[in-house]
Amino acid sequence: MAIGVAFGLIFEHPFAALSRKASKILLQLSVIGLGFGMNLQQVLKAGKSGFLYTLCGIAFALSLGWLLGKLLSVPSNSSYLISVGTAICGGSAIAAVAPVIDASDEQLSVSIGTVFILNAVGLILFPPLGQHLQLTQSQFGLWAALAIHDTSSVVGAGAKYGAIALAVATTVKLARALWIVPVALATAALRHKQAALEDIDLGDDEISVETEHLKKTSKHKIHWPWFILFFLLAAVMNTYLAPGNSAYSLAAKIAKVGLTGTLFLIGTGISRRSLREVGIRPLAQGITLWIIVAVVSLLLIRGGWIAI
Repeated sequence: MAIGVAFGLIFEHPFAALSRKASKILLQLSVIGLGFGMNLQQVLKAGKSGFLYTLCGIAFALSLGWLLGKLLSVPSNSSYLISVGTAICGGSAIAAVAPVIDASDEQLSVSIGTVFILNAVGLILFPPLGQHLQLTQSQFGLWAALAIHDTSSVVGAGAKYGAIALAVATTVKLARALWIVPVALATAALRHKQAALEDIDLGDDEISVETEHLKKTSKHKIHWPWFILFFLLAAVMNTYLAPGNSAYSLAAKIAKVGLTGTLFLIGTGISRRSLREVGIRPLAQGITLWIIVAVVSLLLIRGGWIAI
């Protein structure tokens, strides 16, 4: 990741769009492959506990994100997308919610850019911080899953810290990602309600064009990371179908190599241009929100309030 970021900042990436697509596909395949190195009992245990933790964390992050957006005068759509990306799972959540709130390309770019930059920072900083704070592998995996945005960085940080950390991080991340669906649907419902109230104010003879647009955009397909389910299927195979099979071990090793390549490709997407496009206020909101979420979750984990 560090080498990729250096490349992106020094050189103007000629194949940025292709690189993003390649990294997305390679990431999904790598995460699935990592499932062949997991034990399903660990997966289920982590996921069951993580569901409640993520519910509380998402509610906290969305509320705090809304408040910070107001204080920093960040445009409402950009503020909401940054908050959703921080609360749930980064770019996947942003991509799911953006059509629902009719976000512009600029707002989408700013939000994803903010989350993308923080992902890179989190991936690089979290493992050494965890070592310095002497977190156990379970503690670190839980912290990474609750405090880092995208699946790629969560998996990368967990893999760097250890096998148990990777298992906990990936499965709790699944519990966190599941909230894309209810949050996107709730957002659509609130937008419909807002449009209905506007129609009442306009009167029966005047129908809001925005209302019709909201009805259409709320039906957009939700981009949920389905590849995580294949990760679980791989874990099922490794646990119950000839556990310890050499083919499973080989698949897990290949997946780690693929993940390394993915992180490099992700890093190359951070350029001077992308940093300029993000802007100061949205980036300030994203950084502040992320630091608070990371610190609060860390304190709760170290204090024994939440654990796997």
